[in-house]
Amino acid sequence: MASAQDNYQGVWGNRIGFGQRPALLMIDFMQGYTTEGAPLFAPGVVSAVAESVALLAAARAAGIPVIHTNIRYHPGHFADGGMWVKKAPVMKDMVEGNPLAAFCPAVLPLPEEVVLSKQYASAFFGTSLAPMLQALNVDTLLLAGCSTSGCIRATAVDGVQHGFRTMVVRQCVGDRHEAPHEANLFDIDNKYGDVVSKDETLVYLKTR
Repeated sequence: MASAQDNYQGVWGNRIGFGQRPALLMIDFMQGYTTEGAPLFAPGVVSAVAESVALLAAARAAGIPVIHTNIRYHPGHFADGGMWVKKAPVMKDMVEGNPLAAFCPAVLPLPEEVVLSKQYASAFFGTSLAPMLQALNVDTLLLAGCSTSGCIRATAVDGVQHGFRTMVVRQCVGDRHEAPHEANLFDIDNKYGDVVSKDETLVYLKTR
């Protein structure tokens, strides 16, 4: 039986490469994913946060746009979470004032960096992300954050559909289990964007 890589070869997996005007999108690096014992705790996100410190510093040094997202719901009725909160009630932790909904200290947004609050998986859905990137003439979207099988994948799919070169930085995304993490990286790399290493991304940022 052919391996997945052999099966996809020559059909999927074309490379799009980095463009000229990148932005870094830091997706949902909130403490609920990195706090051991919390319902959303995902071991892969702990390492992704650590790996993203250098990526975030390089993006800032290059002077490219840096955008952060978090998830926020109305704490009373969660109506703004719609069907997703019904499917995944664990997301009810994502309310203002809950320490689990706070950004991870190592990758805190700077005051001048945009923070977009969202209610669903994709950073594009129901937010001003696409028009903001278009107004900034961005052509390349660098993705870091969590989770690989959820918000990263959804954002990568929407990113290519909005016309951006979507680049997922492998070491800087994480999930609660290795199997969905790797499966989604494989799928993103073959169909929606490029999965790139942190090292090659840092080299790219030095040229900006």
